[in-house]
Amino acid sequence: MSEMQKKVVERDEVVIKFAGDSGDGMQLTGTQFSDASASFGNELLTFPDYPAEIRAPQGTVAGVSGFQVHIGNKEVQTPGDLADVLIAMNPAALKTNMKWVKSGATIIIDIDNFDNKHYKKAGYVEDPLGDGSLDGYALIKAPITSLSRSTVNALNLGIDVKTADKTRNQFVMGILMWLFDRDLKQGEEFIAQKFAKKPNLIQPNQAVLRAGYSYAETVEAIATQFHVNPVKGKKGTFRQITGNQATAWGLMAGAEKAGLKLFLGSYPITPASEILHELSKHKHLGVKTFQAEDEIAGICTAIGASFGGNLGMTTTSGPGLSLKTEAMGLAVITELPLVIVDVQRGGPSTGLPTKTEQSDLLQAIHGRHGESPMPVIAASTPGNCFNYAYEACKIAVEHMTPIILLTDGYLANGTELWEIPNYEAMPKIVPPFVKDNDPDYQPYKRDAEKLNRRWALPGQKGLEHRIGGLEKSDIYGEVSHDPYNHQVMTDYRAEKVKRIANFIPEQKIIGNQDGGELLVIGWGGTFGALNMAVKELREEGYDVSLAHFNYIFPLPKNTEDVLKKFKKRVVCELNLGQFADYLRTQYPQYPYEQYNKVQGLPFFIGELKDKFKQMLEK
Repeated sequence: MSEMQKKVVERDEVVIKFAGDSGDGMQLTGTQFSDASASFGNELLTFPDYPAEIRAPQGTVAGVSGFQVHIGNKEVQTPGDLADVLIAMNPAALKTNMKWVKSGATIIIDIDNFDNKHYKKAGYVEDPLGDGSLDGYALIKAPITSLSRSTVNALNLGIDVKTADKTRNQFVMGILMWLFDRDLKQGEEFIAQKFAKKPNLIQPNQAVLRAGYSYAETVEAIATQFHVNPVKGKKGTFRQITGNQATAWGLMAGAEKAGLKLFLGSYPITPASEILHELSKHKHLGVKTFQAEDEIAGICTAIGASFGGNLGMTTTSGPGLSLKTEAMGLAVITELPLVIVDVQRGGPSTGLPTKTEQSDLLQAIHGRHGESPMPVIAASTPGNCFNYAYEACKIAVEHMTPIILLTDGYLANGTELWEIPNYEAMPKIVPPFVKDNDPDYQPYKRDAEKLNRRWALPGQKGLEHRIGGLEKSDIYGEVSHDPYNHQVMTDYRAEKVKRIANFIPEQKIIGNQDGGELLVIGWGGTFGALNMAVKELREEGYDVSLAHFNYIFPLPKNTEDVLKKFKKRVVCELNLGQFADYLRTQYPQYPYEQYNKVQGLPFFIGELKDKFKQMLEK
């Protein structure tokens, strides 16, 4: 096709959805395309969508794996509501994702897999290519499997059919490289790096990549290219990062800033396991990781590490947080620093282990025996998982307390462009250590401002003291069963957490600083969708503002001042109303409406805007 025949469509933003069987490499292709877009200068945010079943039957709806990426030449804060381009490697992928595709979207299918056998596996009664359901879409029927095989066979490398079929994702990538006018050399370099340890796979994958590009360039069915310009004026050093990776790096940065060795005692659980995997790569930085036999052992080893002078940490998801609760009480009563990361997922029980949810909030705030208060904070983007992991370290160390950091499956697995911070400019973290033979030392003598006790390490001269799960006497730290002393110590531990509000930022309002008609309230990983919905409505002239909370327990000191400024309040969260219920206990004088979603999916901007418009029109 000549240059004169090409039609180039300029777009501010595009959403692409990759879908196929788990073995089709859609996650890899999505990551590869994201890397190419980031290098080109686009803003982006991704949303991997993994199947819950590890080995679901091929070609079935249960086995569909997806990856959505939203690229733009302007601010991108969500993975997008609906896809402009869908790649469906089989009928099951098409069936699963048609409800998430825009009207008139481009749909690329592997026509080699669209036959009666695959229709039956996907649960189709009629041929979806002939029943009219795809009328109005730009349907591209590409023989991806057969052309990938023939390309590999032509190299005469003796590669078997099964291995040749694994190159199909690169044929898809080649099509997209042409469709979005990307530099093919970037794709070739990605393959060379990916298969550096398996060099025999580099040539066939690169050849199939070029074959896909040539197919898109010449076939008449693909006559339109999309062009999304780079972001203008964005300066700094950026890289793609997932929430789990950012969390791991934030924990390392926090320990380093505090001058402490990081110890992670953890048990693998979806979707938190990658934090353990990432930290285990950094032994050269003094990081110690221990994969325990269960969740209880994981947190107990972390408490022991903190007692020994390390910064102890443990990672988990909702079911694991339940198992850790007794030991969390031990961390509360010993008043040792401990960071507990809970990457939330759909529940209850095993629930939806690969899907996102925000339903551990009340467990994090209240889910322990006895009076066991501990601070709770929440990250709100994949990138700022770094910031709030660092903040969790700072609070834990300087206030001598365990703390829970909440993220979720959407943040953990999603990626965004992250500006690498200036480490030297990050706030100091100062552990309240005691010098040897300090004549003024007592185990539970408290700082007048923070009420934290000081941190004496085992083996320090003249600082011998008792520690453990039994109640201790005020100041002196001997085991005490005195009822009045228990009242004093319980009050101290509660007040210590309450005073953390004096050391955290005030709550910000995005929108009308003086108040107005409607305040949207959110927390944690829903920030991107809520912020964009509010931003778009304000541009349309609606009186709506946003208060998005990262500090949950305690709440910022000015929270009531924010709430009372608005006539209406709606709390939006991916659960049945836990933060709304929490706000009702703290500020019962204000009414709160709710918008809740528990589908294992993030909020869509469109559904939020519809809800907010309904409230404003009442």
